[in-house]
Amino acid sequence: MSHFLISVLAMVVVLGIMILVHEFGHFAVAKLLGVRVEQFALGFGKRLVGFRRGETEYRINLLPLGGYVKMAGENPGEARTGDPGEFTAHPRWHRFLIALAGPAMNVFLAVALLTCVYMLHYAHPAYLDEPAVVGFVANNSPAMNAGIQEGDRIVRIDGKQNPTWEDVNLTIALSPGHSLNLAVQRGPDVLEKTLIPTAQGESEAGEAGLVPDRIITVTQVEPTMPAAKAGLRTGDTVVAIDGRTLRSIESLLSFLDTNHDRPVRLTIIRGGEQKELSVTPALSDINGQKRYRLGFVSSEPVRVERLPFPKALTRSLESNKRYAVLIVDLVEKMIQRKVSMKQIAGPIGIGAAAGEAAEQPGWTPLMALTALISLNLGIFNLLPIPILDGGLILLLFIEAILRHDISQPVKERIYQAAFVFLLIFGVIVIYNDLAKAIPGLGKLP
Repeated sequence: MSHFLISVLAMVVVLGIMILVHEFGHFAVAKLLGVRVEQFALGFGKRLVGFRRGETEYRINLLPLGGYVKMAGENPGEARTGDPGEFTAHPRWHRFLIALAGPAMNVFLAVALLTCVYMLHYAHPAYLDEPAVVGFVANNSPAMNAGIQEGDRIVRIDGKQNPTWEDVNLTIALSPGHSLNLAVQRGPDVLEKTLIPTAQGESEAGEAGLVPDRIITVTQVEPTMPAAKAGLRTGDTVVAIDGRTLRSIESLLSFLDTNHDRPVRLTIIRGGEQKELSVTPALSDINGQKRYRLGFVSSEPVRVERLPFPKALTRSLESNKRYAVLIVDLVEKMIQRKVSMKQIAGPIGIGAAAGEAAEQPGWTPLMALTALISLNLGIFNLLPIPILDGGLILLLFIEAILRHDISQPVKERIYQAAFVFLLIFGVIVIYNDLAKAIPGLGKLP
């Protein structure tokens, strides 16, 4: 129950901040340009609390899934009175700036928050920033079918040269069931490969069966297991088994699965010196599955960075640019039906992610998540769908080309159709969230 409450509270805080910043962008630019703002609201539906200051009513409404800035003469059905404070009485470039201000504030928030994260405490798996050297290839996986081997370095994937593991993971996740052209370096040779990721999990994200090359450093030794009896210690680095170089813990477990209980020769590095230990694997229970183990734990190396402001800002701009391109790519692939809509998270998915981030030590995990969601919200609102800011911008461009305003009845029909579309879209997203949260729901006929 405590996790549920933390998730709800974290979601309210995250969405509340993003909506407040977004609507403040519209509000501030409208006020600056002389448009009369009648309401500034967080949430929809019935008013819960509020107050009036000057010409504007500030209020919090019952349904906390959005917000709005109500400007005079903004709605298509409203009659024009000629009041210079009305939205439609202003030139199109004024209306364009007002529409753009909301998404722009979300992007600004994403950049600012991520800059703070990089300055304060940016902790992430070390391998994400490293060259994409393969440490293990799962049996019968797309990577094995493509002919990729341990030790290969991916030097190009989907047109991107010298990708990091973060680039590779994101590209694969967005390409389930579709061919990816890639090149791997194997020794002095560069080999062309075709990889077709499979859809895995409730989100149907792409999976290829690739594991990064990672050093196996012993962080814990189980006292009663064979590794402890053979003399393995915390801090040792395991580099080979029976003379075979190990590039990941998955590679070691795969070797043990085929070796069973036969004694093995473990090559380790301790204090800069190479040593060999003889160990006999033992059959153990791992998550309800019987597997042969040696009895030690190797934790994922984590890189922690604290950057000065100029470097943090530069890194934030680069990261937000990369994620923005990926978001647009995801939308494009959904329209082309190359990826499933299950990859989109709605309020329930956001709440679960926010709860997990809030339970991690420090504020930076939640700040990083808020930055990513804020960027998503900003880009989503720029989509050319009426009712959204991008739809208004599109109509303004069309009117500029036509050199006259689109008639009010036509605008009303456009907005009605867009409202139905967004309503259906929202239902699908929430259903996907429920299908992920409730086992078996997504499999109902």
